[in-house]
Amino acid sequence: MSEVSQEIRKVRRMGFILMVLTGLLVIVLGIYAWPMIRARFFPGGSMRQVTPRGPLFAFENVSIDVYKQASPSVAYITTDVKAINRRTRAVEDVPQGAGSGFIWDEQGHIVTNFHVIQNASAAHVVLSDQTSYDAKIIGADPTHDLAVLKIDVPLGVRLTPIQIGTSSDLQVGQTTFAIGNPFGLDQTMTTGIVSALKRTIPGAGGNPIDDVIQTDCAINPGNSGGPLLDSAARLVGINTAIYSPSGSYAGIGFAIPVDMANRIVPEIIRTGTYQRARIGAGFDESYQQLLPTGVQGVIVTMVEPSSPAEKAGLVAATRPRGGFGRPVVGDIIQEINGRTIKNSGDIFTAMDHVKPGDTITVTLYRDGKTRQVTVVTQ
Repeated sequence: MSEVSQEIRKVRRMGFILMVLTGLLVIVLGIYAWPMIRARFFPGGSMRQVTPRGPLFAFENVSIDVYKQASPSVAYITTDVKAINRRTRAVEDVPQGAGSGFIWDEQGHIVTNFHVIQNASAAHVVLSDQTSYDAKIIGADPTHDLAVLKIDVPLGVRLTPIQIGTSSDLQVGQTTFAIGNPFGLDQTMTTGIVSALKRTIPGAGGNPIDDVIQTDCAINPGNSGGPLLDSAARLVGINTAIYSPSGSYAGIGFAIPVDMANRIVPEIIRTGTYQRARIGAGFDESYQQLLPTGVQGVIVTMVEPSSPAEKAGLVAATRPRGGFGRPVVGDIIQEINGRTIKNSGDIFTAMDHVKPGDTITVTLYRDGKTRQVTVVTQ
C-alpha cells in the first residue's frame, strides 16, 4: 500500500470521527436549547385533548348512589345561646355551635345528638337545598345522646325522610358512609367500614350507651348528629363521638345504633322525653364494699313504696338504729334477664333493652341463697 493511500485513509477516518463528534455536539446542544426553542416557536396555550375513560368502578357507583339518595335528607344545624350584651346589658341570642342532623319524617322532625343542642336557646336548620328554617326543640334523651327538632315547611314543600335500616345485622367489615357538616362544610360524605360492634361509650351523667357502632369513616367536629349509612343508603347509626387525642379525626368514630334510635325517637316526638323502664329500686356505689367475699352484683339500697321492686319482695340494705354502724345488706342483684350485673352501669344497660310494662326476671342473692323473681317494669 502506498503512502498516499494511507494518508487518504487517515483523512477519511479523521473526517468520520469529526462528523460523529459534531453530531453528538449538535444533540447535546439541542437537548439544552430545546426548552428555549419550544418557548420561542411553540408557545402552547391551546386546550389539551381529553383522555377518554371507561365506566366507573362498581364501588364508585355505589358511593354516588348513596350520596344522591341520602344527601337530601341531611341537615346542617346551628344553635344559639342566651348571653348578655356587655354594651346594652340586654339578653340576646348569640351563636353557640353547629352540628348535623337528618329528616326523620314528612312532618318536619329532625333528629340529631343531644350534645348538639344542649343548653341552646334556639336552633336553626339548613336543608340540602340551602333553605333555612328556625327549629323548635321537641325534646331529648340525654342518656342516649339523642334529640328531636321540628321545622315548619311551607305548603307544597315536600321533605325527604331518610331511609331507615337496622343495626341488628351489621357485620364488621361492612361498608359505611357518613354525611354531615364537618367544620361547617355542609353535605360532606366520607366512607369507611364497620370497625367493631357492641362498643360502650359514656353518655350523659356517666351512664353507658351500649351496643354502639365503631366506624373508621372520617368523623370530625360538626359531624355529630349526622347519619351513618349502609351501601343501600339506609340509616344504620347516628354519628355521635370520636376518639382522638387531638380532637379531630383519628380513625375511630362511634355511632348510636339505629335500632336504639328507632325505639327512642318516636317516644320523644310523642311526649318530649324518653321514659326508661324502671323497677323502683335504688343503688349506691359506695355500698359495693359491703359485698360478701366471692359474691358479685349490685346491692339494693332503696326500694320505693308500692313500686314493682316492693311488690316483687326486694329488700334494701338498712342501717342500724341511730344511723351508726355497718349497714345490713339485703338483696344483691346479680342478673337481669340473664345479663350479668357487676355494677350499676350493667343495670342501666340491662334496663335499656326492655320497655315499661315488660316482665323481667331478676336473679337475687341474700343471706347465702340465690333466687329469681319476676318484676313488671313501669
